Amino acid sequence: MKDIMGMMSKVKEMQSKMEGMQAELETMEAQGTSGGGMVTVTLTGKGVMKGVTIDPSLLKEEEAEILEDLIVAAHNQAKESAEELAREKTAELTAGLPIPPGMKLPF
Repeated sequence: MKDIMGMMSKVKEMQSKMEGMQAELETMEAQGTSGGGMVTVTLTGKGVMKGVTIDPSLLKEEEAEILEDLIVAAHNQAKESAEELAREKTAELTAGLPIPPGMKLPF
């Protein structure tokens, strides 16, 4: 019975840490660029887009399709960076806990 109480204590502690990590991810930023730095997208650690910077040379009507593709590419790169930040924070948080490999957190 003592082991169950200890495990419950660890679960509560981890839950509290996960909540803190979620709040921290909201304040972290990840950037993605495309077109040799001509388009930059900034996301929060939770994947919410905060901004887009576009080089003025791309603001030509005949290049709209290229610009759209560059924005998508920059967004995808920023999202990958944000997800990596989340994975790193989760790994720090769960270090030493007996969590099965491949289990994704937060649940």
